[in-house]
Amino acid sequence: MTIPSPSPSPTFDTEVLQVYDNDKMLQPFVQEIKDRFAHYAWLKKEIGLKEGGIEGFSRSYQIFGLHETTEGVWYREWAPGAQHVQLWGDFQGWDTNTRVNCTKNNFGTWECFIPRKEDGSCPIAHLSKIKAHVKLADGKEEDRVPAWIFCTSQEGTYPLDGRFWSPPEPYQFKSKHPDKPKSLRIYESHVGMSSEEGKVNSYRDFADNILPYIKSVGYTAVELMAVMEHAYYASFGYHVTNFFSIAGRCGLPSDLQYLVDKAHQLGLYVIMDIVHSHASKNVYDGLNNWDGSGHQYFHAGPKGTHELWDSRLFDYSKWEVLRFLLSNLRYWQDVYQVDGFRFDGVTSMLYTHHGMGVGFSGNYNEYFGPQVERNCLTYLMLANDLIHKINPNAITIAEEVSGMPLLCRKIREGGLGFDYRLAMALPDMWIKILKEKKDEDWDIGYITHTLTNRRYDEPVVAYCESHDQALVGDKTIAFWLMDKEMYTHMSVIIPESPIIDRGIALHKMIRLITLGLGGEASLTFMGNEFGHPEWVDFPRKGNNSSYHYCRRQWSLARDPQLRYKFLLNFEREINRIEEQFHWLSSGDPGWISRKNNSDKILTFERGGLFFIFNFHPTQSFPDYLLGVRNPGKYRILLDSDRQDFGGHCRVDSRIEYYSKPVPQDNHFHSIQIYIPSRVAIVMRNDEQKI
Repeated sequence: MTIPSPSPSPTFDTEVLQVYDNDKMLQPFVQEIKDRFAHYAWLKKEIGLKEGGIEGFSRSYQIFGLHETTEGVWYREWAPGAQHVQLWGDFQGWDTNTRVNCTKNNFGTWECFIPRKEDGSCPIAHLSKIKAHVKLADGKEEDRVPAWIFCTSQEGTYPLDGRFWSPPEPYQFKSKHPDKPKSLRIYESHVGMSSEEGKVNSYRDFADNILPYIKSVGYTAVELMAVMEHAYYASFGYHVTNFFSIAGRCGLPSDLQYLVDKAHQLGLYVIMDIVHSHASKNVYDGLNNWDGSGHQYFHAGPKGTHELWDSRLFDYSKWEVLRFLLSNLRYWQDVYQVDGFRFDGVTSMLYTHHGMGVGFSGNYNEYFGPQVERNCLTYLMLANDLIHKINPNAITIAEEVSGMPLLCRKIREGGLGFDYRLAMALPDMWIKILKEKKDEDWDIGYITHTLTNRRYDEPVVAYCESHDQALVGDKTIAFWLMDKEMYTHMSVIIPESPIIDRGIALHKMIRLITLGLGGEASLTFMGNEFGHPEWVDFPRKGNNSSYHYCRRQWSLARDPQLRYKFLLNFEREINRIEEQFHWLSSGDPGWISRKNNSDKILTFERGGLFFIFNFHPTQSFPDYLLGVRNPGKYRILLDSDRQDFGGHCRVDSRIEYYSKPVPQDNHFHSIQIYIPSRVAIVMRNDEQKI
């Protein structure tokens, strides 16, 4: 069933008109925004009439797939193009003559029931292998993994196998959802590559050994990548094959539940990467061509394929696709108790061109009109509505690069309902600078503009690098800064080389200024906080299936003889101070006082703190006059030149700085301070209430 357009349009919430007055550029598009909301409101009403409401609609995971009841096991599968569907597996010895036949209803859903054995036991053993045998639309007969399967396994590089998940004793969560973090500081993680050993790590090892570390460094949330099952490990989890199954190479569903429970015990939010932008092309163990029609879950023809990603694209106008995806969101919230989602590939979802070959200039005509995928916008609005109804404290983050306005505004205001978008321009900026610019050519104005260039009251997650920047073909920021000298000059027992000295100094400054000025939340990919060297490369044919670059060398930061500990110390202190003053969530975007390109000096005030950066490679400035907004006594909370941060101790944090009524930087008061080269300083006015 394809969803028609609503007629007549329902009345739009007039609250939106006042919101748009804050952005004059939106005024020509108010009617289109009203129409978007009208389509969402109409479809939500239709779901209510036909399915009893979006909450019931999203509980379809409790009906579709395989479910044990008191009478036996039910199997249901939507496959309108299939001519016949049967169930078989370990439970009947893979006997072709005793496959269990399914019957089809008027909506294209097949179902069968297998009664309990004579002794009352379940007819399908827990964790036993199971498949659907399908007579496809063209008459061919092939096996498929049930689309709503909850558990999978894989032997080597062979296709995934579905396994019946019905544990005798389901996992019981011991902890409730923690309080929503006042400041969101995210630790982006990949469980499989989180071991120092050359192997795929487990959910339980990550829970027991990595989560306490994450908490100790001061992060408030863990983002779990690659949780949804994907047959090809090197896809980094983005070519999803089985949407309701966890990545089985890291453990069982109960192991992931243990991980989430452990995170909640530590007070950490759990944000999961959700991939609803596309799906793997795999046929046997994925959704692609499940019923033989070629367009069951996806668009037909070229529109259903993403050329660059080599994957299939969902048709969000289909009723059963909405059921599948909305149920998928509720499933992860209900069964695994995740606290939110980072939606992958949102730019591709929003536009018919999927962002390919388009350089977004900021012209508002790019965000409206026929190039916008209306049905996908409606799906994202329904998704955010549902997620926040299930858990009002849930967090949703959009990976979105075009800058679409209203993405992070409330739905009733004409927005899509996300809480944050990723500030994807920031890591691109830093990598570009490190690749192309000499230190003396760094443009302080350009850096400042990029860090602050975000939409009013649409929060962003700031980061200087994520997993994207570390993938093979690129390098971590630390490796761009220090490269091969990280192999030979990171020991504290040998003199520090100029390259290492520069690298450690700039690594700290880049991370602090990004966290300080770049957004309303922060993110780091695991290991980057202490300057993890090299890059990320998953085992594959091209590297002889090596895990050497698909692991995290935690011992580098633990070794007292290595300089990595200095970067970790600095990261821990940044997070500690942010937790104390909460500038990320203060509502203050930052007041920039000085951006002097010749001196390479940048200063700003945010959250009651005064940030000072000297990016000059050689010039230190004694008695440098800086304007401050408020008079009073200033003292140093943090300076990147401390010895325990790998610095040279050129700043005396015991000195107190009293402002003088001397105008400077458009302020009525100023202080004088010594600012060494390549140093960042954070100060507090003791007389100012925060």
